[in-house]
Amino acid sequence: MSEALAHLVGQSVADIDTPALVVDLDAMQRNLTRMAEFARKHNVRWRPHAKMHKSAALARLQIQAGAVGVCVQKTAEAQAMVDGGVHDVYISNEVIAPKKLARVAELAHRLDAQRGRMAIAVDSIEGINRLAQAMSDANARHGADARIDVFVEIDVGQGRCGVQPGPQALELAQAVAGHSALHFAGLQAYHGKAQHLRSPRERRDAIAVATDDVRFTRKLIEEQGIAVDLVTGAGTGAMVCEAASGMYGELQAGSFMFMDADYAANERDPAQPVFEHALFIKTQVISQSADHAVCDAGHKSHAIDSGMPRVLTQEAGNELDYFNGGDEHGILRPSVSGGRIPTIGRMMWLIPGHCDPTVNLHDFMIGVTGGLREGVVERIIRVDARGALT
Repeated sequence: MSEALAHLVGQSVADIDTPALVVDLDAMQRNLTRMAEFARKHNVRWRPHAKMHKSAALARLQIQAGAVGVCVQKTAEAQAMVDGGVHDVYISNEVIAPKKLARVAELAHRLDAQRGRMAIAVDSIEGINRLAQAMSDANARHGADARIDVFVEIDVGQGRCGVQPGPQALELAQAVAGHSALHFAGLQAYHGKAQHLRSPRERRDAIAVATDDVRFTRKLIEEQGIAVDLVTGAGTGAMVCEAASGMYGELQAGSFMFMDADYAANERDPAQPVFEHALFIKTQVISQSADHAVCDAGHKSHAIDSGMPRVLTQEAGNELDYFNGGDEHGILRPSVSGGRIPTIGRMMWLIPGHCDPTVNLHDFMIGVTGGLREGVVERIIRVDARGALT
């Protein structure tokens, strides 16, 4: 724990210096409970993306709540999770560089010795062969026969990684099955674009197409005698569609735990649990003029790839909007003409547009209980995988 923050534990929310990344632990726990209940109700596994919070402590909390493990996107993120005591990690991304694959193979051996599990996604013969070589080399070094679970990624609409559904995926599944150190575990079928389609109808239509692609590909592979034990994918935006599809057995939703402003802009599907905002930037007004105020939370404290943060309304009828003020400043203006300008020293709360890259800007998150008005600091949460890009 940072010495500069350790003294805050037990202190009032009012004592938190600004700008700071704050987690409402009560809201976060309610989100976790609702997600766990949803997964049980629909009889699907739940493997949240730890790339969202980048914290081994929060990953362990998710597993205690019912998650089977976590997803990550980078080898360095996987290392941070394993070092932090997480024993079931899936790199839901392609890793090609031999040095990175050597690290993946070492993680597979560490987890195998701990009766844990390491998994990874592939979308090319070259990637499969390089992974198999890394595992073979590691097995020779350790004098052991560890295996790694491998998911073949198909492109179901994201337009990023993944082969086309159908014969190309079959070819990769057969290639994985041909290597003794690799275990074909199923299909990776994540439709990221569908997560941010605003209406439930749009999301249902997009996932219906993805489900058809999964069904076709799965049937093709199983007809060749290769079991497709699991299809994994889904995110916070469309998870009710994947859960209801009958094809997806595992949900990778992760942002629900903090619920950023962009996901909150989606029209909620009635079948989806109500998730609350739990991640905030605490800031304060440092300057005031006739038509605006300036706060001390600029873009160094929050990501703007999904838009500007939303100002948490503290007084009904006195809403504020946040505008670009640069690296260190935010411009606050009343949402309606005639609204009050916040005074110098006023504490404000911002809801980040995108939680994942916002968390990556901070070394620590400050966890509070009892709410943002009268709460107290309960714990300091280290962002273990901050900057884990390799």
